[in-house]
Amino acid sequence: MSDKKTTPLTSPSIEEHHCTVDLRLEKLEMVPFFRDLNDEDLRTVNEKFTAKHYSEGETIYRQGERATMLRVVVAGNIKLVSHTMDGTDVLLDMLKPGEFFGSPTAKSGDVYVETAQTQTNACILSIRLADFRKIMDTYPTVSVSVLDITTDKLNDSRERIRYLSTLPVKKRIAHILVMLANKFGEKDKRGLLIQLPLSRKDLADMAGTSSETASRIMSQFQQDDLITSGRQWVAINDKPELLRISAE
Repeated sequence: MSDKKTTPLTSPSIEEHHCTVDLRLEKLEMVPFFRDLNDEDLRTVNEKFTAKHYSEGETIYRQGERATMLRVVVAGNIKLVSHTMDGTDVLLDMLKPGEFFGSPTAKSGDVYVETAQTQTNACILSIRLADFRKIMDTYPTVSVSVLDITTDKLNDSRERIRYLSTLPVKKRIAHILVMLANKFGEKDKRGLLIQLPLSRKDLADMAGTSSETASRIMSQFQQDDLITSGRQWVAINDKPELLRISAE
């Protein structure tokens, strides 16, 4: 693999002053259930959130802990990991600024169904679920959106289970690369650079396979000039071909 000791990824250095009110408002407005709020209402909602900075590799909460907070990514990247009964990890999602995590509909006594960890330095907004329920009561559009989004996430989870259980591993990894390129891809001299740290273990955990199998398939994709990759980074050279592989 090329460039194993260097990385083209942008590594955020997040200081306290970087999580400004304007940035908070910008990212809160990106959260689906806040999109219909006007500026004044969004500012009122922002005051209910508290900001906290995390270093790369920190755990924000663990699977099985009591669910008490809803969180929004302001800066940096987060990954959500599920720990299975047989001791393996499944990487459920990778999040970018403007996305939320933690269940907005969790009830008293509910627990987090995944572990949330930082992939980079990050600034995270948090709100207690009791306070978020008050926001839902105050703004009906938020309440309706939460119900729709919860349904969509459930359908997405079912679709993920389907492809993990039925598709060959090569198709799964091609599908994941296209999905990540659509979400995190930035044009770069190397190709469409997936702008977040991405290890072979991360890919393996997302595809429900071993790191060895993921590495073998990624090496083949690189030999076929579909991707360029190095230590914890991947750039897509031929997205149409990866789409074809994932759909064939």
